[in-house]
Amino acid sequence: MKKLIFLAIIGLGIVSCAVQNTNKTMDLSKDWKHSANIYEVNVRQYTQEGTFRAFEKEMPRLKSMGIKVLWFMPVTPIAQQNKKGSLGSPYAAADYTSVNPEFGTLDDFKHMVNEAHRLGVKVIIDWVANHTGWDHVWTKTHPEFYLKDPDGKFHIASGMDDIIELDYKNQEMRKEMIDAMKFWVKETNIDGFRCDLASWVEVDFWQQARPEVETLKPLFWLGEFDELENPEYGKIFDASYSWTWMHKSEDYYKKNLSLQDLKDLLLKYSNIGDASMRAWFTTNHDENSWNGTEYEKYGVITKPMAVFSATWNGVPLLYSGQELPNMKRLEFFEKDPIEWTANYQVADFYKTLLALKSSNPALRGGDTHVTTYLLNTTANDKILAYVRKNGKDEVLVVLNMSKEDVSFSIQDENLSGAFRNVFDGTKRDFTTGKDFNFKVSDYVVFEK
Repeated sequence: MKKLIFLAIIGLGIVSCAVQNTNKTMDLSKDWKHSANIYEVNVRQYTQEGTFRAFEKEMPRLKSMGIKVLWFMPVTPIAQQNKKGSLGSPYAAADYTSVNPEFGTLDDFKHMVNEAHRLGVKVIIDWVANHTGWDHVWTKTHPEFYLKDPDGKFHIASGMDDIIELDYKNQEMRKEMIDAMKFWVKETNIDGFRCDLASWVEVDFWQQARPEVETLKPLFWLGEFDELENPEYGKIFDASYSWTWMHKSEDYYKKNLSLQDLKDLLLKYSNIGDASMRAWFTTNHDENSWNGTEYEKYGVITKPMAVFSATWNGVPLLYSGQELPNMKRLEFFEKDPIEWTANYQVADFYKTLLALKSSNPALRGGDTHVTTYLLNTTANDKILAYVRKNGKDEVLVVLNMSKEDVSFSIQDENLSGAFRNVFDGTKRDFTTGKDFNFKVSDYVVFEK
C-alpha cells in the first residue's frame, strides 16, 4: 500500500503530493528490472531484409544507446488462411513452437539471443495466448482446444476475423500452451514474455503458467493490460501497460483537457503500489500503425512526454525507429521498412535518459525506497514538475505540457540543493532560485 502525504501551500490552493512506498519485498533474482527499459523490435519492418540476422547487426548500436531489454514482436509462423494483406499478422500464429521463415530459422533466433546476452541485453518475446490463426496446427490436431460458435465453427476473436479464440476451460490446452512457453525458454534461453491481450485470457491461467514456466529460470513478464482496469492481473505480472494514461494524455493534447486530469490519473496509478510496475510509452506497434505516430498524437509535447516516460515510476518502453525519429505509420500486413538514415537524431536524447534511468537510484521503478513528489508551480495548469528521491539521490523533472511559452517558478519545500542538468551539464542551486522561462516543447532533467 502506498502512503500519500499531502502538503498544502497556503494561498495557492494547490496540493503537493508525495508518493511513498511501504509494501514490497525485493526480488533479488530480478533486481535488474527496477532499472530496466524495453525496446520493441518490429523485425519485419526493421531492415530491408526483415530477418533476425539483419537485425542482429543493429544490436551494438542499441546497446550503446542504453537499451536493456529487447522485446520481439511474435516470432512464430503466420497462419495463411484468412490472413490480412499479403504477409498477414504476426499475431495470428500457425504454430507455437517454430519460427516464422520470413525472419529466418530457429538457429538464427538462438544466435541473435546469444549475441544479445553477450552484449548484456535481455530478450523477451511476444506471447499470443488468447488466440491463433485459422490454420494453426492445433486446429487439425486438437480442434477441441478452441471456442466454438453454436453452429460448431471456430469462434472469431472480437473484431479480428483473421484469428480464432482458444478455450481456457480445456485443461489439456493449458498444459500444451505452458509447454510451448517452456520450449522457448529451454531452446533459446529467452528472459521473459510480453503477453499479448493478457486480460483477455483468464487470470487463473497466468497464475498457473508463471510458476510452471519459471521452474526453468526467473523471467520478466510484461502484460498488455491496464492495472487500473484489471488489478487482479497485476499480482502476476512484473509490469503492465498504461493504456489509460496514454489515451488520456492524447486527449489532453488534442482536446485541451486540464493538466490536473493527468495529475489525478498519475495519483491513481501510484495508489496501485509497487508490487508491479507500469510501462510508459508514447508509441508502440499498435499505436503507430492504427492511430498515428507519436508526433501525430502529441505534437509539440512529444519530447516532454518521452522524458516523462523515461523518468516516472515504472519502466520506459520504446518502439522501433523512435531514435530517428520515425515519422511515418508503418504498414502492419505488408513489407514497409523503416526509412533509416545515418543520422539518428534522437539517439543521444534517449541515451541520456536511459543512462540516468539505469544509474540513478532515484529513478528505480517499483522500489519501496523511492518517493515521488509532484511539485507546486505558479503555472500548474501548464507545467508538470516532480522530484523523485531515494536517500541522498534525487532527480528533478520539469516539463512544459502546454502549447505556449511559459515563465514560472517552483514553489515547493521538497526542492532544494544543488543539481546538475543531465543534458548540458550546467549546475543550479534550487535552494534560492526556482524560476524558469520555458519555450514550447521545453523540458529539463536535473540530478542532485
